[in-house]
Amino acid sequence: MAEVTLNIAGHSYTVACRDGEEERLEKLGQMVDAKTVDAQNAVGGNLGEARILLFASLLLADEADELRSNRAQAPSNAAVDDLEKLADQLTAIGDKLASDHQLS
Repeated sequence: MAEVTLNIAGHSYTVACRDGEEERLEKLGQMVDAKTVDAQNAVGGNLGEARILLFASLLLADEADELRSNRAQAPSNAAVDDLEKLADQLTAIGDKLASDHQLS
C-alpha cells in the first residue's frame, strides 16, 4: 500500500492508497485544495479548517450534481464506475481529514 501526502487548506495529510493510484490521489487532493481556496474567497473572512472543508465539499458536490443533471444521455458504465471510484476516494479523504481534525 502506498502513501501520498496531500496539502489541503494549508495542512498536510498523509493518506494511504493502492499502489499505482498515487498520481490520481494527488490530482484529487489538488482539486480539493483548489476548492478550499474558492470556498474561502466566496465566503471571505478567516474560516476554521472544518468550515473551509465543509464549503469545499459543498462546492464539489454542487459541481458533481450539476454534471449529472446536465447530462443529455445516460452515463456509460465506465463513467459510473469512475464516479463511484471518485466518490470512494473523496469519502476516504474526508474521513482522514475528519479523523486528523479530531486528533488536533
